[in-house]
Amino acid sequence: MTTLPRVRSSVARCVSAAALAASALLPAAPAHAEALNGLFSLTPGSCAGSPQGSYFRMILPAGGENGPYLGNSDSPCGDNTVTPLAPGTDGGLISGKYQPQPASPFAGNGDATAGTVTRPVRFYGVLFATSTNQIDPQTKDQTALPVINRDGNTLSGDLSAFGVTWNNQLFNQGAPKPGGDLPGQTTPVKGTIDGNGNFTLTWTSQIVSGPFDGFTGYWHLQGHFH
Repeated sequence: MTTLPRVRSSVARCVSAAALAASALLPAAPAHAEALNGLFSLTPGSCAGSPQGSYFRMILPAGGENGPYLGNSDSPCGDNTVTPLAPGTDGGLISGKYQPQPASPFAGNGDATAGTVTRPVRFYGVLFATSTNQIDPQTKDQTALPVINRDGNTLSGDLSAFGVTWNNQLFNQGAPKPGGDLPGQTTPVKGTIDGNGNFTLTWTSQIVSGPFDGFTGYWHLQGHFH
């Protein structure tokens, strides 16, 4: 006959295991870091001289963070490997909240329709857009809630929820990837922030599968934290 203490012990073990499983989905902050929940408003990208503000580059499979990069035929920059980004309808990236893609993420011609994080921008004739999603549209995996952490003037974070839509294709462009991995050229989110809230964030995220398998997105976001 099963005794009451034994039942209680079994229940306690199950509850503990469930709590551990749930905590694995939460982004881990570095020691002494505080989560900055709010809007990281974006400064539009500029390519007068060296690239400034918010922009994107695509690293070739044989490259690294310093290139070589794939050119974008629609870039307005003299260096067409730089694709400037502008803030979307939310003003930029929100830490502590998902900014999901719409239920219909593509127009009939393949243009991406999301536009809360960044404004859709052309890449080889087709608009691409960014979003953050609780279930990653490409892998169908659970993601961590987007979070940027501050430790002094240093920023880190978990943007596994960050994704791109383009030409009826779905690409996870987060760091880490859903589940916490950093495959290939994927590097953690890092950055700086000053006492006035002016920030810079960068990360790289290697594309896994699809037409750009092995290419890596380089993301440079700059602006002001509110």
